[in-house]
Amino acid sequence: MKVASFNVRRLGTSKVADKNVLKYLIKIVSRYSVLLILEVVDRTGQAMTTFLRELNDTRANKKHPYTMVKSTRLGRDTYKEQFVFLYREDHVKLTDSYQYEDTQVGDEDAFAREPYILRFTCLNTVLKDLVLIPVHTKPEDSVKELDELYDVVKVVKRKWKTDNIMILGDFNADGSYVTKRGMTNIRIRSDKKFNWVIGDDVDTTANTGNDHTYDRIVMYGADMLEAMVPNSAKPFNYHKAFHLSEAMALSISDHYPVEVELMTAGTVPQKKEEKEVESPSINPIPRKKKRLVRKLIGKSDQA
Repeated sequence: MKVASFNVRRLGTSKVADKNVLKYLIKIVSRYSVLLILEVVDRTGQAMTTFLRELNDTRANKKHPYTMVKSTRLGRDTYKEQFVFLYREDHVKLTDSYQYEDTQVGDEDAFAREPYILRFTCLNTVLKDLVLIPVHTKPEDSVKELDELYDVVKVVKRKWKTDNIMILGDFNADGSYVTKRGMTNIRIRSDKKFNWVIGDDVDTTANTGNDHTYDRIVMYGADMLEAMVPNSAKPFNYHKAFHLSEAMALSISDHYPVEVELMTAGTVPQKKEEKEVESPSINPIPRKKKRLVRKLIGKSDQA
């Protein structure tokens, strides 16, 4: 069962109306059992309704359709986004949801977009339940927001009595937004129960001018880590997989999805020491070679 997060960059009616972009978005989304979509900015709600209809109308998804659940529009000012989850009902069942209340005394309004948290029952994996905490930080406030997630996890554990927690999304956790020194001030980074399974040197961006690791997945605790299929935590480079030009790739998004696979029921989890994982499985394109590879791909597209 694959779970992923994808910042689709300002997903609204115009992007869904682009037939070429829509075709590739459907291909990408159809890879996953559960997907978090970030940067849904449509005020009317029609963009995601249309997308869900087109998604489920494809041959591959008619027998295993997706269901959608979304947050309210979140944000401090006129610019607002929604967290949107798409999931296959024959893989998971939604059992609860919780809009985090950002009212902690002395630290009110820590999040630009408060996490909209879902709890699922897993039907086919070694995990019987799974909590997903979505993240899309305001870049300049990333250290503060990521640190605050430590308190969000405590609330979730107390509320639902489970440790099967995954934090995923666009952390903006690289470059000038979160430096190496800044990382030391983030409790979900320093506490070894939180396993960062997308490594710090893995490029999650589709833009050749940016090789940062903005998008992340964090697994809480030993049980979650043991339930992960080895070598499965990575970005999905749709640019390369679909042999796209850079312009076409960027018309879809400037981010790649980040994904992880959970073991199916009956699989014996591999015991691992509970520690921070620097994504041993990814085999990413080295950052220095990224532009060269992109040029070669571009030439292939034009051939």
